[in-house]
Amino acid sequence: MKAIAVLALWVTLFYQGYSNTLDSCQGQCGFGTDNSFFCQCNLSCERYGDCCSDCTEICRGSCAGGGSVITDAEIKALSETLYALDSNKASTSELVIDPQALVPGSQTSSKDDLSAAPLFQYLNEEALFSRPTYAALLAVLDNYNRMTGQTEDFSPQQLVEQDVFLKETMSNTELGRELFAFLFTKGIYASEEEFIQDLKMMWFGLYSRSNKMDSSGFEHIFAGEVKGGKVSGFHNWIRFYLLEKKGQLNYYSHSFNGPWATYPDVMGMQFMWEGYYKQVGSAIIGCSPEFDFALYSLCYITRPGKQCHLSLGGKKLMIQTYTWDNSFYGDGKKYIGSAFPATP
Repeated sequence: MKAIAVLALWVTLFYQGYSNTLDSCQGQCGFGTDNSFFCQCNLSCERYGDCCSDCTEICRGSCAGGGSVITDAEIKALSETLYALDSNKASTSELVIDPQALVPGSQTSSKDDLSAAPLFQYLNEEALFSRPTYAALLAVLDNYNRMTGQTEDFSPQQLVEQDVFLKETMSNTELGRELFAFLFTKGIYASEEEFIQDLKMMWFGLYSRSNKMDSSGFEHIFAGEVKGGKVSGFHNWIRFYLLEKKGQLNYYSHSFNGPWATYPDVMGMQFMWEGYYKQVGSAIIGCSPEFDFALYSLCYITRPGKQCHLSLGGKKLMIQTYTWDNSFYGDGKKYIGSAFPATP
């Protein structure tokens, strides 16, 4: 009986000790994501919603919740590097815009058409759209039904187009490789393959905004959607240009315009898309597809659901990101809900 009692006490103490480590970062701070752990203690855990409860207390600088080792200064420095590497951006001779009416933020809901001409006056399509990253973006943009509540169903060819877009923008450009190198050195990704696969899921993975598998981060941000009788998302300048050229989008005014004298620039536009209004459709104007995609990815990965402070040519830019919290991919990873320039 005494031996049984001792054994029972040992088992109790063992499981008490084991359970205490299940939700603890003790001994695992800064490790890469390991599915054998009950919870995680690294820079990505906040985005995936699987941080241990003592992550901030135990890990401090290597935990996403407690002063991430990826500092604002590092993000700003990287954004400046990406800005300098954007060799595929439009030049002022290749792209001409006419911003026209500037309205205060208090008037963006008025739906007043104050423009006498399109926003995009000229674009050298031959020079820009023949480039691989632009061609890859154009191929993906027309794969979506803008109405939420309509199931998205991709053909095998359309799935290939997603892969081509990721390859051309992230693997085949110096800008994309620079982003991966930074995230690799921070321990967020162990390989380029892991990086590309995670981008594919967080951006192109489908989730439901209206009881159907009808949306994704890419569709929402780059292609734009219609939900509740108004435009939702829509933060890509090339998509804007294409629809305006077709006569399907009417530019009304803008509520902010960034301080940049060359491209990329940042604007917050008011417009009507075939009967559906967008109060502030902010976008980075004139940048390459890889620059747009890289900045949003950087901000979402490092500052999920938060404000992300960047620097472009010595001038500040803030991007707001949102996580999609109603469904997940992998082991509880969060899709992109939205990302957009919040201030110039």
